[in-house]
Amino acid sequence: MTIPVVSIAYHSGYGHTAVIAEAVRDGAAAAGATVHLIKVDEIDEAQWELLDGSDAIVFGSPTYMGTASGAFHKFAEDSSKRWFTDAWKDKLAAGFSNSGSKSGDKLHTLQYFATLAAQHGMHWVNLGLKPGWNSTEGSEHDLNRLGFFFGAAAQTNSDEGPEGVHKADIATAQHLGGRVAETARTFIAGRAAVAA
Repeated sequence: MTIPVVSIAYHSGYGHTAVIAEAVRDGAAAAGATVHLIKVDEIDEAQWELLDGSDAIVFGSPTYMGTASGAFHKFAEDSSKRWFTDAWKDKLAAGFSNSGSKSGDKLHTLQYFATLAAQHGMHWVNLGLKPGWNSTEGSEHDLNRLGFFFGAAAQTNSDEGPEGVHKADIATAQHLGGRVAETARTFIAGRAAVAA
């Protein structure tokens, strides 16, 4: 069985989003993937090549002023070199974001990631969870407690450090990592079957 390779390309301004990135990594690794964590504000040529060799790339950033961080936007613009050569075409993509507010316009950041993926010809993997915490039977400890479908969304109080990242958001990010790894395994097997 082929082991899928999942890379997580992310920026974290104050450490909160790094906690989510690590949770995505843990979920993908638990599902049997080889996983690379890549800080986009420190990326080097070897890490660009890791992205090129990956089956899936998960994009992550805090949401600042209604979109991904400036550091992530620079990475996205620099990825145009890959766009010219179709280096990421037909890879899988997914995304996650964190903000101080419950909504915080994170959906716009996730949509930005999906648009970036579409420009590269990638296939978007959504969260695949029903919303939690939306009934009297629910609680803030539910998976997908913030009710996002496009990707994993996290909320951390602005006066707390990385230790304040909500456990349910960490678990939701782990779920996303596992879903990406399992989807990548399916894609790899499908390509092998078609080529046989």
